[in-house]
Amino acid sequence: MTATPSHDAEPFLPEDPQLRADLEALRQASAGCKGCPLHENATQTVFGEGSPDAHVVLVGEQPGDQEDRQGAPFVGPAGRLLDRALVEAGIERGDVYVTNAVKHFKFKYQGKRRIHENPNSGEMRACRPWLLAELQSLDPDVVVTLGATAGKALLGSTFRVTKQRGELLPLPDLELIGTPAAKANAEAKKRSGAQLLATIHPSAVLRSDNRDEMYAGLVDDLKKVASALG
Repeated sequence: MTATPSHDAEPFLPEDPQLRADLEALRQASAGCKGCPLHENATQTVFGEGSPDAHVVLVGEQPGDQEDRQGAPFVGPAGRLLDRALVEAGIERGDVYVTNAVKHFKFKYQGKRRIHENPNSGEMRACRPWLLAELQSLDPDVVVTLGATAGKALLGSTFRVTKQRGELLPLPDLELIGTPAAKANAEAKKRSGAQLLATIHPSAVLRSDNRDEMYAGLVDDLKKVASALG
């Protein structure tokens, strides 16, 4: 793992290096993050959750409506489906840490409903220091990106789920995460150390006309993660 970039470039992260390596300190600091405009309309920052000793980190896109209201990731319908898929894949829930590439809910109103909107590249860049700090603190064996946004956050803008899904790659050097060089870096490195696997977001299963097939594919991808853990 590489060193954390300078504090000057990340004014909302703790300045003390020891606090930057502490998940609870990061969680508390993230509550006051104003690194992009999304904090203005969201209910709260939704930081990652799970064991600090987790071997697997699951990275989604951003909080949804229920996550924004409850302040916890993956607590809505997609989260419940993900929990079921983890069980079927043989991954212990206590072995998993869940988070998102973007920590605030981006939405538009449709009547009284809050409808999800995809975060843009600037919002992803603003949240990247939090994701890097989480990964540095956790030092997982496998990082799983769920959906296109999470994949782009870690492998750069050229990432496509359809092309890279289900393949175990070395996790890019953290200083390259989210850059065009990240994908090339991951593919060039030897398969040792922390790994990354891209798959679909569980919400894609819920939106699909063929849920059974999509769900089975998600479970198959997670089984590869279970095998990588040994």
